[in-house]
Amino acid sequence: MKRSFGSDNHSGVHPQILEAIEVANTDFVPAYGEDPYTQEAEALFRQEFGVDVNVFFSFNGTGANVLCLKALTQSYNSIICADTAHIHVDECGAPEFFTGCKVIAISTPNGKLTPDLVKRELKDFGFQHHAQPKVISISQATEFGTLYTPAEISALATLAHQYDMYLHVDGSRLANASASTGISFKTYITDTGVDALSFGGTKNGMLLGEAVVLLRPELAQNFLYIRKQAMQLFSKSRFIAAQYIAYLKNGLWKETASHANKMAAYLTSLLKNVPEVVVTHQVECNAVFAVIPRAVCQMLLEKHLFYVWDEEICQVRWMCSFTTTKEDIDLFISDLKSLLNQNNI
Repeated sequence: MKRSFGSDNHSGVHPQILEAIEVANTDFVPAYGEDPYTQEAEALFRQEFGVDVNVFFSFNGTGANVLCLKALTQSYNSIICADTAHIHVDECGAPEFFTGCKVIAISTPNGKLTPDLVKRELKDFGFQHHAQPKVISISQATEFGTLYTPAEISALATLAHQYDMYLHVDGSRLANASASTGISFKTYITDTGVDALSFGGTKNGMLLGEAVVLLRPELAQNFLYIRKQAMQLFSKSRFIAAQYIAYLKNGLWKETASHANKMAAYLTSLLKNVPEVVVTHQVECNAVFAVIPRAVCQMLLEKHLFYVWDEEICQVRWMCSFTTTKEDIDLFISDLKSLLNQNNI
Protein backbone atom coordinates (compact mmCIF):
# COMPACT_ATOMS: atom_id res chain seq x y z
CA MET A 1 0.00 0.00 0.00
CA LYS A 2 1.19 3.51 -0.81
CA ARG A 3 2.59 5.55 2.05
CA SER A 4 0.38 8.57 2.55
CA PHE A 5 1.13 12.27 2.61
CA GLY A 6 -2.57 12.93 2.12
CA SER A 7 -3.58 13.58 5.71
CA ASP A 8 -2.41 13.04 9.25
CA ASN A 9 -5.79 11.32 9.63
CA HIS A 10 -4.42 8.54 7.42
CA SER A 11 -2.03 7.37 10.13
CA GLY A 12 -3.00 4.68 12.60
CA VAL A 13 -3.40 4.82 16.36
CA HIS A 14 -0.45 5.20 18.71
CA PRO A 15 0.26 2.00 20.68
CA GLN A 16 -0.01 3.86 23.98
CA ILE A 17 -3.51 5.00 23.02
CA LEU A 18 -4.56 1.46 22.15
CA GLU A 19 -3.11 0.25 25.44
CA ALA A 20 -5.05 2.90 27.35
CA ILE A 21 -8.29 1.76 25.70
CA GLU A 22 -7.53 -1.84 26.59
CA VAL A 23 -6.80 -0.95 30.22
CA ALA A 24 -10.11 0.92 30.42
CA ASN A 25 -11.93 -2.09 28.98
CA THR A 26 -12.38 -3.82 32.33
CA ASP A 27 -15.19 -4.15 34.85
CA PHE A 28 -18.29 -1.96 35.02
CA VAL A 29 -18.26 1.83 35.27
CA PRO A 30 -21.11 4.35 34.93
CA ALA A 31 -21.87 5.63 31.44
CA TYR A 32 -22.33 9.08 29.91
CA GLY A 33 -19.29 10.68 31.55
CA GLU A 34 -20.04 9.68 35.13
CA ASP A 35 -16.96 7.45 35.28
CA PRO A 36 -13.54 7.96 36.96
CA TYR A 37 -11.72 8.02 33.59
CA THR A 38 -13.71 11.02 32.41
CA GLN A 39 -13.14 12.77 35.72
CA GLU A 40 -9.38 12.19 35.49
CA ALA A 41 -9.27 13.41 31.89
CA GLU A 42 -11.22 16.54 32.79
CA ALA A 43 -8.71 17.24 35.59
CA LEU A 44 -5.85 16.94 33.10
CA PHE A 45 -7.56 19.43 30.80
CA ARG A 46 -7.81 21.86 33.70
CA GLN A 47 -4.10 21.45 34.35
CA GLU A 48 -3.41 22.38 30.73
CA PHE A 49 -5.97 25.15 30.23
CA GLY A 50 -6.89 26.44 33.70
CA VAL A 51 -9.10 25.45 36.60
CA ASP A 52 -12.18 27.28 35.34
CA VAL A 53 -12.60 25.47 32.02
CA ASN A 54 -15.41 23.01 31.34
CA VAL A 55 -14.68 19.99 29.16
CA PHE A 56 -17.12 17.86 27.15
CA PHE A 57 -16.26 15.00 24.81
CA SER A 58 -17.71 14.44 21.35
CA PHE A 59 -17.26 11.79 18.69
CA ASN A 60 -15.37 13.80 16.09
CA GLY A 61 -13.98 17.15 15.00
CA THR A 62 -17.00 18.32 13.05
CA GLY A 63 -19.14 17.49 16.07
CA ALA A 64 -16.84 19.47 18.37
CA ASN A 65 -16.86 22.48 16.07
CA VAL A 66 -20.62 22.44 15.65
CA LEU A 67 -21.18 22.04 19.39
CA CYS A 68 -18.93 25.01 20.16
CA LEU A 69 -20.66 27.19 17.61
CA LYS A 70 -24.11 26.13 18.79
CA ALA A 71 -23.20 27.04 22.37
CA LEU A 72 -22.13 30.51 21.24
CA THR A 73 -24.97 31.48 18.91
CA GLN A 74 -28.63 31.90 18.13
CA SER A 75 -29.95 30.99 14.70
CA TYR A 76 -30.10 34.62 13.61
CA ASN A 77 -26.36 35.11 14.17
CA SER A 78 -23.45 34.93 11.75
CA ILE A 79 -20.06 33.26 12.13
CA ILE A 80 -16.97 34.83 10.57
CA CYS A 81 -14.08 32.61 9.44
CA ALA A 82 -11.32 32.35 6.85
CA ASP A 83 -12.38 31.06 3.44
CA THR A 84 -10.11 28.03 3.97
CA ALA A 85 -11.61 27.18 7.38
CA HIS A 86 -12.72 23.62 7.97
CA ILE A 87 -16.14 24.83 9.13
CA HIS A 88 -16.61 26.52 5.75
CA VAL A 89 -14.98 24.06 3.34
CA ASP A 90 -14.97 20.57 4.78
CA GLU A 91 -18.00 20.05 7.02
CA CYS A 92 -20.76 19.65 4.42
CA GLY A 93 -22.66 22.65 5.74
CA ALA A 94 -22.99 21.11 9.21
CA PRO A 95 -22.35 24.40 11.06
CA GLU A 96 -25.11 26.15 9.13
CA PHE A 97 -27.45 23.15 9.37
CA PHE A 98 -27.17 22.66 13.13
CA THR A 99 -26.79 26.27 14.26
CA GLY A 100 -29.01 27.95 11.67
CA CYS A 101 -26.33 30.64 11.40
CA LYS A 102 -24.89 32.25 8.31
CA VAL A 103 -21.17 31.50 7.84
CA ILE A 104 -19.26 34.43 6.36
CA ALA A 105 -15.94 33.41 4.80
CA ILE A 106 -13.17 35.97 4.36
CA SER A 107 -10.36 35.55 1.84
CA THR A 108 -6.91 35.51 3.41
CA PRO A 109 -3.43 35.14 1.89
CA ASN A 110 -2.20 32.65 4.49
CA GLY A 111 -5.25 31.20 6.23
CA LYS A 112 -5.09 33.74 9.06
CA LEU A 113 -7.74 36.29 9.96
CA THR A 114 -6.72 39.72 11.21
CA PRO A 115 -8.77 42.37 13.00
CA ASP A 116 -8.70 44.56 9.89
CA LEU A 117 -10.11 41.76 7.74
CA VAL A 118 -12.82 40.93 10.27
CA LYS A 119 -13.88 44.56 10.85
CA ARG A 120 -15.26 44.74 7.30
CA GLU A 121 -17.99 42.30 8.33
CA LEU A 122 -18.81 43.89 11.69
CA LYS A 123 -21.78 45.91 10.54
CA ASP A 124 -25.55 46.16 10.65
CA PHE A 125 -25.80 45.40 14.36
CA GLY A 126 -29.43 45.81 15.41
CA PHE A 127 -30.63 45.83 11.79
CA GLN A 128 -33.39 43.22 11.72
CA HIS A 129 -32.92 42.29 8.06
CA HIS A 130 -29.32 41.07 8.43
CA ALA A 131 -27.74 38.21 10.35
CA GLN A 132 -26.08 39.49 13.50
CA PRO A 133 -22.31 38.81 13.84
CA LYS A 134 -21.60 36.73 16.95
CA VAL A 135 -18.54 34.51 16.47
CA ILE A 136 -15.08 34.83 15.00
CA SER A 137 -13.76 31.32 14.31
CA ILE A 138 -10.09 30.62 13.61
CA SER A 139 -7.98 27.49 13.21
CA GLN A 140 -4.72 26.91 15.07
CA ALA A 141 -2.84 25.67 13.11
CA THR A 142 -4.60 27.02 10.03
CA GLU A 143 -5.54 24.86 7.09
CA PHE A 144 -2.37 26.15 5.37
CA GLY A 145 -0.26 25.03 8.32
CA THR A 146 0.47 28.60 9.36
CA LEU A 147 0.36 29.63 13.00
CA TYR A 148 -1.19 32.51 14.91
CA THR A 149 0.94 34.09 17.61
CA PRO A 150 -0.65 34.57 21.04
CA ALA A 151 -0.70 38.31 20.33
CA GLU A 152 -2.62 37.77 17.10
CA ILE A 153 -5.18 35.56 18.83
CA SER A 154 -5.51 38.05 21.66
CA ALA A 155 -6.16 40.87 19.20
CA LEU A 156 -9.01 38.90 17.62
CA ALA A 157 -10.45 38.05 21.04
CA THR A 158 -10.32 41.70 22.06
CA LEU A 159 -12.07 42.71 18.86
CA ALA A 160 -14.76 40.08 19.35
CA HIS A 161 -15.43 41.11 22.93
CA GLN A 162 -15.65 44.78 21.96
CA TYR A 163 -18.64 43.84 19.79
CA ASP A 164 -20.19 41.44 22.31
CA MET A 165 -19.00 38.52 20.21
CA TYR A 166 -17.07 35.32 20.94
CA LEU A 167 -13.83 33.84 19.65
CA HIS A 168 -13.81 30.13 18.78
CA VAL A 169 -10.68 28.16 17.94
CA ASP A 170 -10.69 24.99 15.87
CA GLY A 171 -7.76 23.25 17.52
CA SER A 172 -7.66 19.99 15.61
CA ARG A 173 -3.91 20.62 15.20
CA LEU A 174 -3.32 22.76 18.28
CA ALA A 175 -0.83 20.12 19.47
CA ASN A 176 1.27 20.67 16.35
CA ALA A 177 1.20 24.42 16.89
CA SER A 178 2.26 24.12 20.52
CA ALA A 179 4.95 21.54 19.77
CA SER A 180 6.33 23.74 17.01
CA THR A 181 6.64 26.90 19.10
CA GLY A 182 6.99 25.61 22.65
CA ILE A 183 4.02 27.78 23.63
CA SER A 184 1.63 26.10 26.06
CA PHE A 185 -2.03 25.41 25.38
CA LYS A 186 -2.93 27.81 28.18
CA THR A 187 -0.87 30.63 26.67
CA TYR A 188 -2.39 30.07 23.23
CA ILE A 189 -5.99 29.72 24.41
CA THR A 190 -6.89 30.72 27.97
CA ASP A 191 -4.54 33.65 28.34
CA THR A 192 -5.50 35.17 24.98
CA GLY A 193 -9.21 35.39 25.78
CA VAL A 194 -10.54 32.54 23.63
CA ASP A 195 -14.11 31.62 24.57
CA ALA A 196 -14.47 28.12 23.12
CA LEU A 197 -12.03 25.55 21.77
CA SER A 198 -12.43 22.36 19.76
CA PHE A 199 -9.44 20.29 20.87
CA GLY A 200 -8.47 17.35 18.70
CA GLY A 201 -6.25 14.31 18.97
CA THR A 202 -7.30 12.03 16.10
CA LYS A 203 -4.86 13.71 13.71
CA ASN A 204 -2.10 13.09 16.23
CA GLY A 205 -2.37 9.47 17.31
CA MET A 206 -5.80 9.05 18.91
CA LEU A 207 -8.47 6.65 17.66
CA LEU A 208 -11.60 8.78 18.02
CA GLY A 209 -13.11 11.51 20.09
CA GLU A 210 -12.60 15.24 20.41
CA ALA A 211 -13.03 17.67 23.27
CA VAL A 212 -15.05 20.85 23.58
CA VAL A 213 -13.33 23.22 26.00
CA LEU A 214 -15.52 26.09 27.17
CA LEU A 215 -13.69 28.92 28.88
CA ARG A 216 -16.71 30.84 30.18
CA PRO A 217 -18.85 29.12 32.82
CA GLU A 218 -22.09 30.51 31.42
CA LEU A 219 -21.45 28.77 28.10
CA ALA A 220 -21.45 25.39 29.85
CA GLN A 221 -24.74 25.97 31.68
CA ASN A 222 -26.95 24.20 29.14
CA PHE A 223 -24.28 22.46 27.11
CA LEU A 224 -25.21 18.94 28.21
CA TYR A 225 -28.54 19.35 26.45
CA ILE A 226 -26.96 20.83 23.34
CA ARG A 227 -24.59 17.86 23.09
CA LYS A 228 -27.40 15.35 23.55
CA GLN A 229 -29.59 16.98 20.89
CA ALA A 230 -26.64 17.02 18.51
CA MET A 231 -26.22 13.24 18.95
CA GLN A 232 -22.65 13.70 20.18
CA LEU A 233 -23.06 12.13 23.64
CA PHE A 234 -20.96 8.95 23.80
CA SER A 235 -22.39 6.49 26.31
CA LYS A 236 -19.05 4.75 26.94
CA SER A 237 -17.24 8.01 27.57
CA ARG A 238 -14.40 6.25 29.37
CA PHE A 239 -12.92 5.15 26.04
CA ILE A 240 -12.52 8.73 24.84
CA ALA A 241 -11.36 9.83 28.29
CA ALA A 242 -8.78 7.03 28.55
CA GLN A 243 -7.23 8.19 25.30
CA TYR A 244 -6.94 11.76 26.52
CA ILE A 245 -5.38 10.57 29.78
CA ALA A 246 -2.66 8.79 27.81
CA TYR A 247 -2.41 11.73 25.40
CA LEU A 248 -2.02 14.47 28.02
CA LYS A 249 -0.61 12.89 31.17
CA ASN A 250 3.02 12.32 30.14
CA GLY A 251 3.26 14.54 27.08
CA LEU A 252 2.48 11.95 24.41
CA TRP A 253 0.75 14.71 22.41
CA LYS A 254 4.03 16.61 22.22
CA GLU A 255 6.06 13.57 21.20
CA THR A 256 3.77 12.68 18.32
CA ALA A 257 3.21 16.25 17.13
CA SER A 258 6.92 17.08 17.32
CA HIS A 259 7.75 14.10 15.15
CA ALA A 260 5.16 15.08 12.53
CA ASN A 261 6.49 18.64 12.51
CA LYS A 262 10.08 17.40 12.24
CA MET A 263 9.21 15.27 9.23
CA ALA A 264 7.57 18.23 7.48
CA ALA A 265 10.70 20.30 8.14
CA TYR A 266 12.85 17.49 6.73
CA LEU A 267 10.68 17.28 3.61
CA THR A 268 10.95 21.06 3.17
CA SER A 269 14.74 20.94 3.49
CA LEU A 270 14.97 18.38 0.67
CA LEU A 271 12.62 20.37 -1.55
CA LYS A 272 15.16 23.20 -1.54
CA ASN A 273 17.18 21.03 -3.91
CA VAL A 274 14.25 20.64 -6.29
CA PRO A 275 13.95 24.05 -7.99
CA GLU A 276 10.99 22.91 -10.09
CA VAL A 277 8.90 22.79 -6.91
CA VAL A 278 7.87 26.02 -5.16
CA VAL A 279 6.81 25.87 -1.50
CA THR A 280 3.96 28.38 -1.24
CA HIS A 281 3.46 28.83 2.52
CA GLN A 282 5.81 29.02 5.44
CA VAL A 283 6.14 25.54 6.93
CA GLU A 284 5.39 25.99 10.62
CA CYS A 285 4.03 22.60 11.64
CA ASN A 286 3.30 19.36 9.79
CA ALA A 287 1.86 20.67 6.50
CA VAL A 288 3.78 21.47 3.32
CA PHE A 289 2.06 23.31 0.47
CA ALA A 290 3.78 23.54 -2.90
CA VAL A 291 3.20 24.15 -6.59
CA ILE A 292 4.56 21.33 -8.72
CA PRO A 293 4.76 20.86 -12.50
CA ARG A 294 1.41 19.63 -13.74
CA ALA A 295 3.08 17.11 -16.05
CA VAL A 296 4.32 15.00 -13.13
CA CYS A 297 1.48 15.45 -10.66
CA GLN A 298 -0.68 12.53 -11.75
CA MET A 299 2.30 10.22 -12.13
CA LEU A 300 3.47 11.12 -8.63
CA LEU A 301 -0.03 10.43 -7.31
CA GLU A 302 0.22 6.90 -8.68
CA LYS A 303 3.17 6.31 -6.37
CA HIS A 304 2.27 8.40 -3.31
CA LEU A 305 -1.04 9.53 -1.83
CA PHE A 306 -1.53 13.29 -1.39
CA TYR A 307 -4.11 15.92 -2.27
CA VAL A 308 -4.20 18.54 -4.99
CA TRP A 309 -5.26 21.65 -3.09
CA ASP A 310 -5.70 24.08 -6.00
CA GLU A 311 -6.06 22.44 -9.41
CA GLU A 312 -5.81 25.74 -11.27
CA ILE A 313 -2.18 26.29 -10.25
CA CYS A 314 -1.40 22.66 -9.36
CA GLN A 315 -0.84 23.45 -5.72
CA VAL A 316 -0.59 20.33 -3.59
CA ARG A 317 -0.62 19.57 0.12
CA TRP A 318 1.75 17.09 1.74
CA MET A 319 0.94 16.18 5.34
CA CYS A 320 3.26 14.41 7.75
CA SER A 321 2.11 12.41 10.76
CA PHE A 322 3.57 10.70 13.81
CA THR A 323 4.14 7.60 11.66
CA THR A 324 5.93 9.35 8.79
CA THR A 325 9.58 8.32 8.49
CA LYS A 326 12.64 9.81 6.85
CA GLU A 327 12.69 6.78 4.58
CA ASP A 328 9.16 7.63 3.40
CA ILE A 329 10.30 11.15 2.54
CA ASP A 330 13.54 10.05 0.90
CA LEU A 331 11.61 7.69 -1.38
CA PHE A 332 9.08 10.41 -2.16
CA ILE A 333 11.78 12.91 -3.12
CA SER A 334 13.58 10.26 -5.18
CA ASP A 335 10.41 9.47 -7.11
CA LEU A 336 9.67 13.16 -7.61
CA LYS A 337 13.15 13.85 -9.01
CA SER A 338 12.98 10.79 -11.22
CA LEU A 339 9.68 11.88 -12.74
CA LEU A 340 10.99 15.38 -13.34
CA ASN A 341 14.01 13.95 -15.14
CA GLN A 342 11.91 11.54 -17.19
CA ASN A 343 9.77 14.43 -18.39
CA ASN A 344 12.74 16.71 -19.07
CA ILE A 345 11.51 19.29 -16.59
